[in-house]
Amino acid sequence: MTPTPLRLCFLTGTLNAVAGAERMTATMANALASQGYAVTILSLWDSASCFPLHPAVNHQALFAHRPSFKRAYATTVAGIRHHLRENKTAVLVEVDPMLSFFALPAALGLGVRHIAWEHCHFDEDLGKPARRLARRLAARFYEAVVVLTERDRRRWLQALRPRSRIACIPNPLPFSMPEQASSRTAKTVLAVGRLVAAKGFDVLLRAWAEVAPLAPDWRLTIVGEGDERVALEALRDELGLGACVTLPGICADVTAAYSQASVFCLSSRYEGFGLVLVEAMAFGLPIVATDCETGPRELLEPGRDAIVVPVGQPAPLARALAHMISHPGEAAILGEAARQKASGFLPEPIIQRWEALLDRCDAGNERWQRGDLKFPCDENK
Repeated sequence: MTPTPLRLCFLTGTLNAVAGAERMTATMANALASQGYAVTILSLWDSASCFPLHPAVNHQALFAHRPSFKRAYATTVAGIRHHLRENKTAVLVEVDPMLSFFALPAALGLGVRHIAWEHCHFDEDLGKPARRLARRLAARFYEAVVVLTERDRRRWLQALRPRSRIACIPNPLPFSMPEQASSRTAKTVLAVGRLVAAKGFDVLLRAWAEVAPLAPDWRLTIVGEGDERVALEALRDELGLGACVTLPGICADVTAAYSQASVFCLSSRYEGFGLVLVEAMAFGLPIVATDCETGPRELLEPGRDAIVVPVGQPAPLARALAHMISHPGEAAILGEAARQKASGFLPEPIIQRWEALLDRCDAGNERWQRGDLKFPCDENK
């Protein structure tokens, strides 16, 4: 008899936004659907997706547009509960611990097992103090909390002494490992990310104002879209960088941007993981990055595959970029080391870790508590 596939739901805000959490939700849903899991994605709003979905993935949304969740709280909880019952969901993966405020009451009495998927780091609440309570709820009541770095896993254990398993599962490279690295012949420094304050592109522009006179034939390209576009374009023009800085928006194929760059820069004020670093490293791009929590500090080895500088300071960032540009031999060595490291983030082994966690949830609480099933990255030491 063919075993019944585990019925799994990813609960998220929306898939119609070009951002890391949304991209990873689609990536993991697709991968697990291809492995035979019965996968649904429930967005709170907007049934469109910026990312292609596997034909077997059922994507629904509670609202056409983002509502006021204070006014629509009861409707939201009822909608999630209806989805869980209709789809006979066994495991609910909440793509942000904040969703616990909806998911816990929605799943009450249904026997659904919860996993929280944390895409930021523990000490950043993104301006919402309620996030701290949400993390406590997840640590107390959930089967597991998935974090992206070992540093963050240790922080959860230190701060909350959780009853939940805290599993470190990094984000996978969302595309196949490129057969060839970038030729690095174009005189282009690339940055990729949402145009929001967290990404520090204002700091990068101020740094580039110092680099441009030293490397007048080089260009800076910032790929992405977001609320800060108008402010960043105004700052670019104020700094006189209109001829050497482009903000082309969202690229339909971001791999083309990596393949046509020679240096990658991450200027973030904070990161949960920094998937763009892994993507850039896969193309053999040498990295200049800020030393922010938690991803860059775990992903990068200063002097081996990157130059790392303090957060929020244009002058050190400018010096690092100028050094990378003016020392192509060193840049090539860093880029090769980065490409080797990127091979450790191929999808298959990371998907297997998700499968081990999901199957452990499916095995039932008794075996979970006895510890019969071994999952080395989530031991509460």
